[in-house]
Amino acid sequence: MNEMKKSQKRIYICHTFYHVYIACLKELNLPQDGAGAARGQASLLLSSMSNDFGSLKERAEKSGLFEEVIPYDEKEESFFPELARYHKDRGNIILNMFSRIRYTRRMGKLQAPFVPVDLREYGDIYVFCDSDPIGYYLNVHKIYYHALEDGLDCIRYYDTARYDNRGHFKLKAWMAARNLIFIQNGYGKYCLDMEVNDISVLAYPCSKYIEKPRKELTRNLGEKEKKTLVSVFVENIQELEKNLAFGSGHEHKVLILSEPLCDLGTRKRIFTDIIAEYGKIDGQASQILIKPHPRDILDYKELFPEHIVLDGKFPMEVLNYIEGLFFDRVVTVFTVPSAILFAKEKIFLGEDFMDKYEEPEIHRQNEQIY
Repeated sequence: MNEMKKSQKRIYICHTFYHVYIACLKELNLPQDGAGAARGQASLLLSSMSNDFGSLKERAEKSGLFEEVIPYDEKEESFFPELARYHKDRGNIILNMFSRIRYTRRMGKLQAPFVPVDLREYGDIYVFCDSDPIGYYLNVHKIYYHALEDGLDCIRYYDTARYDNRGHFKLKAWMAARNLIFIQNGYGKYCLDMEVNDISVLAYPCSKYIEKPRKELTRNLGEKEKKTLVSVFVENIQELEKNLAFGSGHEHKVLILSEPLCDLGTRKRIFTDIIAEYGKIDGQASQILIKPHPRDILDYKELFPEHIVLDGKFPMEVLNYIEGLFFDRVVTVFTVPSAILFAKEKIFLGEDFMDKYEEPEIHRQNEQIY
């Protein structure tokens, strides 16, 4: 890494393709050179804990947007069997909180051997999902960082900090602010701020929320920047364009965005029903394209051989930058579709739809916050 002052060094810690997409947009919004923060000087840390990034590392390195791209073998809690004892219910909140204090310290310390860089060397650390073990590591080791909303308006639909800490939340938040325990999304002592897309849609305030609309990151992109984004996330653009053009005689196109919902059998039923309900436009048969979620392991090609199944290993926002691409309709269950620019109609099915497939308390988390 080139020598530079700590205040100018920055790193993005990413767990999903969408996280990398936002990191790329942040870099593309910086000047290409200059005395201050400039494009291409940041590090990108790719956590393999919940995603297989495939060859993304190599493509991100070639893009010129990052100085280095580093694999991160982050370890989830189950990797450390000794942590299980801290989750035993001791019978009252005081004893349980003492266990949680010990758990927080131990969890943060156990992560240390797996963090591949010295994060103290960076002036700006951006973490998209500090609910993951890296959040414990940073707070236990007293390293300041910036948190970012995990997905577009995701806190609006699932406030994980408050849901995970139901009951006596004010007490728990007070303890987190003093680094006794850890709470994600702006409540940790060493979290400097928490970037959210739209504060107005959030039911509960947090003093560290700062509004940074994500549409502002795409507003000034030129053709060169758009091509750079596509090159980072699409391994074979010719194959993608061929799939998108296949069956061009169809008058209408409908895109279904999959998600890792329920068990595989129920998931198959969900997307079979979605295609049956929303796959026609004005009563006419449409060309159906399915974009699997990166963590969705259902084999859509086998289940729906009559439809086109796209590669799942890129964020759906990248389709905004495919020239000439347009859909009559895009259908999602929980993926917020407001960032989609390539569709005439965007259908967000949400919680009422999912009530038909699983118990409401499984997906109506915000209604259970107290």
